[in-house]
Amino acid sequence: MRVESVRGMRDILPEEAVLWQRLEEGIRALFALYGYKEIRPPLVELAELFARGVGEATDIVHKEMYVFPDKKGQMLALRPEATASVVRAYIEHGLYAKGDLAKLYYIGPMFRYEKPQKGRQRQFHQYGVEALGSLDPALDAEVIDLAWHLMERVGLAREGLYLRLNSIGCREDRPAFREALRSYFSARKAELCGDCQRRLEENPLRILDCKEPQCQGAIAEAPKSLDYLCQKCRAHFEELLSFLQDLGLAYELDPRLVRGIDYYTRTVFELCSRELGAQDALLGGGRYDDLVELLGGPPTPGVGFAGGMERLVLVLSQHLTANPDAPDLDVYVVPIGDEGRRKALEVLARLRRAGVAADLEYVGRSLRKAMSVAARRARHALLLGPDELAQGALTLKDLASGESQTLSLAEFLADPRAFLSPLPSGEKGGGDPFPRKTG
Repeated sequence: MRVESVRGMRDILPEEAVLWQRLEEGIRALFALYGYKEIRPPLVELAELFARGVGEATDIVHKEMYVFPDKKGQMLALRPEATASVVRAYIEHGLYAKGDLAKLYYIGPMFRYEKPQKGRQRQFHQYGVEALGSLDPALDAEVIDLAWHLMERVGLAREGLYLRLNSIGCREDRPAFREALRSYFSARKAELCGDCQRRLEENPLRILDCKEPQCQGAIAEAPKSLDYLCQKCRAHFEELLSFLQDLGLAYELDPRLVRGIDYYTRTVFELCSRELGAQDALLGGGRYDDLVELLGGPPTPGVGFAGGMERLVLVLSQHLTANPDAPDLDVYVVPIGDEGRRKALEVLARLRRAGVAADLEYVGRSLRKAMSVAARRARHALLLGPDELAQGALTLKDLASGESQTLSLAEFLADPRAFLSPLPSGEKGGGDPFPRKTG
């Protein structure tokens, strides 16, 4: 019986991986421009990390985490998100002891047991940034500007993007707002879905994040977090709005936006695309000023965002000129006869050590078929036959122009790049990682 992939965990095939590589390259380059450094936390963490950090009442912890015991009975989890992992590493390795702002980013797979759909899988990939160590609303603005800059850099027009924004206050504000929500939703409990009736007791704030149609009428008239902000939180939010205006970043205030994770405080936001329909968020984030302390570290404010690679690929497949069928090799070596076959492996090794992307005809095709493969895969074909080897030479064919030349094998291997035509603009090898369509 054939073994297939697990539902919701899809393969990214070589043709699609070309675009993924471009995106990852560009994301890393842009994050570095803003002073962020990469961190790579493990895929498996203690389940307690997410129960404490993300929140027991969230759908992520309550329904979506992959949790399992190890051989000693310790409960582990495949990470459903990365902020809690980054903060755990920040505490465990004493990064706070440097007394400086820690600016970190990550790219990698996450896991949630939810219904697979277009742009959303059970194994999915996120990129994100975390800035730990400052309460300054200018840092909130920088993080939002970075998110917007990334979307623009990959080719999404500003007019196709919009920012949803809210403030949910600090832990001093939360009790009064929570009680207002509990009182309001208790009077309309019959209108709520089963999950929201449970949330009403555990954490009524989570009701605002519900997507079930039957709950939307009650949610639309619920108390607003902005009405329960303390003076400091209100001043923080007003200063953030001023910074966004200075940066020319338009926003839409959304009093229902709370995000689906309990660690958020003050600023919460989502950057959305008008091209995605109902599930329009490209990325989201906000402040989490209590999370470091909650996980055992010193009081340390933080802000960040995370975006889904699958969703970004879905949008960008219409905007980038990356061509998965473009030749990925500089040279395809075609040996002729046993003598050519013996020499070919040595030539191939020399080319690769000189930084030339090269491969060899291993399958034993006829010369005509081997040249057809070379035309698909490479910009040059290198032929090694008895006649060439008898003269210490090779035949190099430019597959774009069709021109061939016989060269000294020793001279060619001494500096192969000198004999290869330059890389066409827009192909691999440097330049803008996000080549965009024009016209």
